[in-house]
Amino acid sequence: MSKKVSITLGVLLVNLFIAFLGIGLVIPVLPRLMNELNISGQVVGYLTAAFALTQLIFSPFAGKAVDRFGRKIMIVIGLIIFGLSELLFGFGKTIDVLFVSRILGGLSAAFIMPAVTAFIADITTEDNRPKALGYMSAAISTGFIIGPGIGGFLAEIGTRVPFYSAGILGLVAAVGSMILLREPERPIIPVTEDETAGKSSFRKLLMPMFFIAFAVIFISSFGLAAFESFFSLYVDHKFSFSPSDIAIAITGGAILGAIFQVVFFDPMMKALGEINLIRIMLLLSAVLVFAMTLVNSYWMIMAVTFTVFIGFDLIRPAATTYLSRIAGNDQGFVGGMNSFFTSLANVFGPVIGGVLFDIDINYPYYFATVFILAGLGLAMAWKNPLLKKNATIEPK
Repeated sequence: MSKKVSITLGVLLVNLFIAFLGIGLVIPVLPRLMNELNISGQVVGYLTAAFALTQLIFSPFAGKAVDRFGRKIMIVIGLIIFGLSELLFGFGKTIDVLFVSRILGGLSAAFIMPAVTAFIADITTEDNRPKALGYMSAAISTGFIIGPGIGGFLAEIGTRVPFYSAGILGLVAAVGSMILLREPERPIIPVTEDETAGKSSFRKLLMPMFFIAFAVIFISSFGLAAFESFFSLYVDHKFSFSPSDIAIAITGGAILGAIFQVVFFDPMMKALGEINLIRIMLLLSAVLVFAMTLVNSYWMIMAVTFTVFIGFDLIRPAATTYLSRIAGNDQGFVGGMNSFFTSLANVFGPVIGGVLFDIDINYPYYFATVFILAGLGLAMAWKNPLLKKNATIEPK
């Protein structure tokens, strides 16, 4: 990549990291909020899911707006809304205000994620796009995972301090994006799969070449959301973890996951291929999520938490790389559906987890384990459409 492209990519990744940071910031203060507002685990699940539900609803419209009005303007508007939503959460003293804040936060993510995805596709080539998408996935996962860590440390100063900090950071990022980003040119990408030409988005979604990949994204995102959303409540109820203990556990997992994404993802993908890598990581994730219900010591909890994110963190870039490779001129469709299924998982993961948590604190992890194993079964039937197409071409 040229220096100019690298700088632009860096700005985009920082913006994406900040947006997904906002999802996780609330997690370490949930036990305190439960006590302060006298709310149940089910309501906590709804509060966590409000962000993702809004993103789910508005992502398709935001994706069209990105193509119509441009990538830069959508990123800047999204960051401004994000900053305001975090400040509102910090000032909010009732559950209604907190829900409004999370709804605004979801709207900001709906604006930012498709715009950043399209921006990266515009400024990269077919050769360096997989690496850039790997970095994008690292920014998303790290923001989502490290958010609780940062929130936990800042919560030691004050329960609302994490949100004041994020609000100011979002507004500063908006100003920086206005100054540093320049609307990219939109290259024409050769179509790699003729079957997709002229089909509606819904019909494309049902095609196995797309559907299985989106299902894997949904399943892995669901597993991550179910695991992380109730991790703080789980260890608080079962082991009396403090916010700083929660922060250490999740921050350690975030750091190790980011290392694997940045350092090991590319060689592992080249050695195994996207589909095989996803299968292995689904199995690893299922085993470690289930292991969380078996551990009973501080350091065993830390060991499981540090490593469980590796599987989740490698599934997303592998699936995104696969989709980008087969999408051709459907890059916008792929980016929008990627955001849609991620949001869908972030809605149902906390909601279902909240209901199960109120029955038994182990149930969310049991359910996530079974769900991930079902995804592994689906992935075992996954075929690479480009290899199949090339095999049907007879040599001249």
